[in-house]
Amino acid sequence: MAEAGKIAQKMAILVGGGPAPGINSVISAATLRARLEGREVLGLPSGYSEIMQGKLDGVRSLSAEDVRGIHFQGGAILGTSRANPTKQVAHLDRVVQSLGELGVTELITIGGDDTAFSAMKIAERAGARLRVAHVPKTIDNDLALPPHIDTFGFQTARHLGVGLVKNLMIDARSSGRWYFVVAMGRKAGSLALGIAKAAGATLAVIPEEFTTGKVSLDKIADVLVGAVIKRRAEGGKDGVAVLAEGLAELIPESELHRLGPVERDEHDHIRLAEIDLGRGVRKVVEERLRALGIGTSIVSKDIGYELRCADPIPADIEYTRDLGYCAAQFLIEGGSNAMVSLQEGRFVPIPFSSMIDPATGRTKVRTVEIGSLRYAVARRYMTRLRRADLADAERLAALARTAGLAPEAFRSRFAYVVEDEPPAPELRQRTSA
Repeated sequence: MAEAGKIAQKMAILVGGGPAPGINSVISAATLRARLEGREVLGLPSGYSEIMQGKLDGVRSLSAEDVRGIHFQGGAILGTSRANPTKQVAHLDRVVQSLGELGVTELITIGGDDTAFSAMKIAERAGARLRVAHVPKTIDNDLALPPHIDTFGFQTARHLGVGLVKNLMIDARSSGRWYFVVAMGRKAGSLALGIAKAAGATLAVIPEEFTTGKVSLDKIADVLVGAVIKRRAEGGKDGVAVLAEGLAELIPESELHRLGPVERDEHDHIRLAEIDLGRGVRKVVEERLRALGIGTSIVSKDIGYELRCADPIPADIEYTRDLGYCAAQFLIEGGSNAMVSLQEGRFVPIPFSSMIDPATGRTKVRTVEIGSLRYAVARRYMTRLRRADLADAERLAALARTAGLAPEAFRSRFAYVVEDEPPAPELRQRTSA
């Protein structure tokens, strides 16, 4: 029983955005920690979608028994949604009002950058009445954490993605065909690169490599055409290319119709899952290869939904149990307005205020650092056209023969494909003279 004159503390948990392996583990750890402190814990269903409408009948009290063992399970026992309360002030006010009616004094949100932004705005609106902590969740690995810290769910998604791509690589080798595999990742190519690098796929194509911003569908296709030609020049007919779905956001909207109808979600993002990037790119690549007299079988395949609701691997279970505990403990100790992170084995709160990109007014997005050793090494193992291929007369001649072109015609045709190639990695630090 609360002391006289002291407000009883009550914690609530909600999940926003797409699912990711480990959500239930966070819910379990946070609930168990809060219950040990004598707090009631409420599970808010379907993200912000119901409380922003003032619907409270689906709210459930979570006991220790309710959450025991759920850390092994994929999905989210509370459900999730992409509902965005920040689009209307009335919805923000209704969220704060709903939480007040429920007696909630502490809120844990679990989600990606959009859920974090909403959590920050709710905290601002509620003021001292509500303490808020956000737990970073996304298989895209694109939240503004330090470069060496993953978002939870990423490792499980990569692990399972590697298994799928490995099987496709065996099929490709057996049948002599190519696969274009599209992996989730709206702004960042971390998942596509991570899967391709760990699986040893032929190449990965990610948004970050196109440093000038927007890129034509034809250029993306020619990166792949060049890879097919180079693979053939080296004696192989098969291959697997992993493409980040976020490439669709780089293609000018005037060209997107070539991929199919364009839809937008509640956060005004293009619904990438509704754009058939793999099929659209495949068609353009096939057309360009036929024009060069090269016939090859290409199959496009999307992976993502298979990954994001999978049971978490042990690394993500341990990670998310730590995150859930720290989120609850942070609020219990009076903390607020921060994203939870673990850095070098220690809890580090990242203030909401430091997560805002001044250029966009939205939460920062972490992308693949093209100048990093991680990317440079991955690039060196890919089969794709490089500047050195066009500069070396012998290599250029072999590629040109495969494409049925004169060497200078080949160089002229594909020079723009390699213009964004990063420099080779340097392992030794330069010493001053």
